[in-house]
Amino acid sequence: MDLSPFSPTRVRLLGADIDIATADDVLRFTARRIRQGRKALVANHNAHSLALLKKQPVMRAFYDRADLIEIDSTPMIAWAKIMGLPVRGAHRCTYLDWREAFWSMAETLGWRVFYLGCAPGVAERAASKIKGQWPAVQLATHHGYFDHRPASADNQAILAEINAFGPDVIFVGMGMPVQEAWIEQNFEALTRGVVFSVGGAFDYEAGVQSTCPRWLGRIGLEWLYRFATQPRRLFARYFIEPWGLAPAAIDDLRAVLARRKARTSDISEWLTAIQPRSARP
Repeated sequence: MDLSPFSPTRVRLLGADIDIATADDVLRFTARRIRQGRKALVANHNAHSLALLKKQPVMRAFYDRADLIEIDSTPMIAWAKIMGLPVRGAHRCTYLDWREAFWSMAETLGWRVFYLGCAPGVAERAASKIKGQWPAVQLATHHGYFDHRPASADNQAILAEINAFGPDVIFVGMGMPVQEAWIEQNFEALTRGVVFSVGGAFDYEAGVQSTCPRWLGRIGLEWLYRFATQPRRLFARYFIEPWGLAPAAIDDLRAVLARRKARTSDISEWLTAIQPRSARP
């Protein structure tokens, strides 16, 4: 894999900052930060996070801190294309899209990975399956059922456990917005590591939740698969919440129209400037 430096291109879409990055770009970014011994935060955006961003200050602080923000949404990719941004299908990426390449690199390069999240016992089951495929992976886990208050004894003990492990990568999978709040409140206390918010990644690894076929994700129907498996929990998220993004979408359209108007004006001025004097009014 190409491990050359990667500098993400950050753009504005639907009221939020996102980075135009492929799965390979995410791994290149991670590898470089690990080689440099520098901490980093990798976040991701989808329609649900965009809705939460408007309501919760801790989410805004989390994304302001992020060094890289993946696009975890095929509809967002489609909208970005309509807005004229230089994106393609490969720029939709999340844990399930780069997991195999990640664990292969972690094993080969000796990365130490800590996972925080899931119900008791689930993360251990997921770790066992991962190690079954990549035996040399150095992976430690802790469940997500503890007192999340930063000053609590539980939280302080977990921070000490993570820092003692000395991770190169930290996966936090407690669902939005709990995982983002935990990362934002504890990032400074982590002594090292590239931190990822990964939602239910290890629930999928453990088989607690069924994994959507990746081809459905590539054609934009992963949401439908998830809704079919958890309709009661996801109905509002998929059928009501997105309407709250309409004002941001309108702002995007206005920005596109303003840019087109400015380009038209610039072209008109340039054509006028190059006209022969005799042809000018």
